[in-house]
Amino acid sequence: MVEHQEILLDGMRHLVSDRAVDGETMLLNMGPQHPSTHGVLRLLLELDGEIVVNCVPDIGFLHTGIEKNMEAKNYTKAEVMSDRIDYMNPVGNNLVFCMALEKLIGLEVPPRAQAVRVILAELQRLASHLLWIGTSALDLAAMSVFLYAMREREMIMDIFELVSGARMMTTYIRPGGLWRDVPDEFVPAVRHFAEILPVRIDEYESLLTHNPLFLDRTRGIGVISTQQCIQWGITGPVLRATGLPFDLRKAQPYSGYDRYDFDIPTGPNGDINSRYTVRVGEMRQSARIIKQAVETLPGGPVRCDDRKFIPPPRSELGTSMEALIHHFKLWTEGFHAGPGATNAVIESPHGMEAVYLEGDGSTKPLRVHYRTPSFANLQIMPLLSKGHFVADLVGIIGSIDIVLGDCDR
Repeated sequence: MVEHQEILLDGMRHLVSDRAVDGETMLLNMGPQHPSTHGVLRLLLELDGEIVVNCVPDIGFLHTGIEKNMEAKNYTKAEVMSDRIDYMNPVGNNLVFCMALEKLIGLEVPPRAQAVRVILAELQRLASHLLWIGTSALDLAAMSVFLYAMREREMIMDIFELVSGARMMTTYIRPGGLWRDVPDEFVPAVRHFAEILPVRIDEYESLLTHNPLFLDRTRGIGVISTQQCIQWGITGPVLRATGLPFDLRKAQPYSGYDRYDFDIPTGPNGDINSRYTVRVGEMRQSARIIKQAVETLPGGPVRCDDRKFIPPPRSELGTSMEALIHHFKLWTEGFHAGPGATNAVIESPHGMEAVYLEGDGSTKPLRVHYRTPSFANLQIMPLLSKGHFVADLVGIIGSIDIVLGDCDR
């Protein structure tokens, strides 16, 4: 049993071993500017030579108080801030917020809007996983994969821009449906992307899956078990890489996911390589879901017609004074919601993302709280890194795919 005690370092208290206090091990800062930490993260490392004895994550460098700021705005304006929480999953952040708000005020989402939501959510999952596979390979000195993955990710960004005018922070999903219907070019663009993606994933795998250098840097490193994941509240690809096929799109289907046929990829060993295998499998399944959603895309409206919460069509603003007043009041004052509390949950690219939303009958939420997967997943860094070389830390950090905006909020 290693004895620990608290020390004061840089004005903060840290738990380190007695060996560090006695000078037998070395304390080292990794970050907060280190390029391989996937955001502004500081790791306090205790090293015995090149072996990690302890690893303490230090978060908060990106703290912006988004949840409290959302509570100071009306519901419509608060949604815009949700894009910035997990900046690799803006569409998912919008979706889970709108799902909670729709439960709070009782809005029904039309079938066409539900299908488009699924397509966009899966495109966002692919964009996140493509960035992950590119940067994680780059961390381990495999540059070609990064260039290939960014090529496909640009196609997704072009689709987001096509429907919303923005590449990342779209706020395209709105309470009751979507901002507007997708343009005519949407279906051909998405169908083309879904057709070519499996071939492009084959290219990534030809460079990595059986690469002996990649295998040496990923197999048996950063291992965690299913039981440990459950104890620590870990979800998403990290959990599924231990062999447990838990995915909220199957366990608690939302937005019509129960209408699509797809599998849940799992990994056998709970190490970096298994997490890579799971994410590659998820990319293939996302393409499969998108193909089904595009081929069965229904017609009809993309927003419910409850004018108490939904602004009138822009076509009415030039001919109807009532529509103009209604539009003005909704965008300045907002709509009233509550009193009451509700929650919603989705499967984000990084794991379970949930929103607790409470209204008091006013136009502003009384409480907004996000349960974010990166915040939970980061806490296992000490568990994953102990006993490994300090050079393995970059691969371990990349494998849990944290987003620091998701951690700090």
